[in-house]
Amino acid sequence: MKKFVIIGNSAAGISAAEEIRRRDKDAAITMISSEDYTAYCRCLISYYLAKDIKEEKIVLRPQSFYKDNNIELILDKEVTRVDPKKNRIICADKKQVEYDALLIASGASPKFPDIKGVKRKGVFGFRTIKDIREIESLLTVAKAACVLGGGLVGLKAAYALKKRGLEVKVIIKSQHVLSQVLDAAAAGLVEQQLTGNAIELIKGHDAIEIIGEGDVRAVKLDSGKALESGLIIVAKGVAANMNLVRESGIALNQGILVNDMLATNIPNIYAAGDVTESLDITLNKPNVNALWPVAVEQGRIAGANIAQAGLKYDGSLGMNSIEFFGLPVVSLGVYKTDANDPSYEVLQKSDPGQKVYKKFVIKDNVLIGAILAGKIHNSGIFLRLMREKINILSVKERFFADDFGYPEIRDIVREEEKIYL
Repeated sequence: MKKFVIIGNSAAGISAAEEIRRRDKDAAITMISSEDYTAYCRCLISYYLAKDIKEEKIVLRPQSFYKDNNIELILDKEVTRVDPKKNRIICADKKQVEYDALLIASGASPKFPDIKGVKRKGVFGFRTIKDIREIESLLTVAKAACVLGGGLVGLKAAYALKKRGLEVKVIIKSQHVLSQVLDAAAAGLVEQQLTGNAIELIKGHDAIEIIGEGDVRAVKLDSGKALESGLIIVAKGVAANMNLVRESGIALNQGILVNDMLATNIPNIYAAGDVTESLDITLNKPNVNALWPVAVEQGRIAGANIAQAGLKYDGSLGMNSIEFFGLPVVSLGVYKTDANDPSYEVLQKSDPGQKVYKKFVIKDNVLIGAILAGKIHNSGIFLRLMREKINILSVKERFFADDFGYPEIRDIVREEEKIYL
């Protein structure tokens, strides 16, 4: 009987386990997680903290899932080393688990700045159920909170804390929010929504110290100003959890490097999810796209290949969708262009009064990026155009039309298919 081990119990790990079991009814499957909670939807924790949803809504799979699928689940156990020579993993408590094939779906962890006071009580990441529970324990005593970072995670945290009645300030090193996924025009619409709902944005500054005596009392900025705060959320991005494989011989960069089968350079070891660096189809090079739907798809492909399916992974692209106090925003693929490269084309249209903005980035007549704010109903169409790298020369001027839809896409596809017949 084959023994498959999965490190991680989130999107990629669950998707892989389901796919393995679908294809192999007899193999032994062991899942190991450093967390003490059953699988949950990490992207919903801000809504859980905001009390928009109840706890049961964030549960991805209940305990019964593991029993029903004959999966051994080991919680609250940290894997510290992978030993490919002996086909085993080693945990912090010295426990060893052998495998015939291994999937590393260990995810990522928040990056904490190297500043004085960052380890004080009251400073949190914003990624796990444990974070949320500890944050909630301070909500009755903290009147003000500071969020370090103006990316998606930081703004979702700010939203949740504001909903719970705190005064919230977001400290943003760049000149606008969401600088990794939006341009200044789209970010401006988001900023209006945030400030209109009493979230203060402090742009162009960074925290240099967290002040307190045991507990957090304030944040000191590079301007010298100190902001009173009883709660700090660090949202400065994440780093892939790769320490467990650094001495394994597995090839690494910003994430674990994999091929189009989601296999590493070591036989019988695969990787999926936020720990993985794989092909980005819009950048046309390896990249870490730490996104929930990407993790689900990578887990499915990796699980299938562990079960000897031989499936290929086409690659991913950056995609983010969120709503800020009633303003929906979607960002897909590339939004920045090289001004010195004439093969790029940018189409954009703005209606600030209606809070609508659309931007499309095209390279060699292929859509490689899009930003939609206010009206996002066609985002699925643009995602398909990007994934399939369809020549959009004949329809790109229709991108701004509200009635632009799948019939026009089908016509393009048919024309392309004729070319190859």
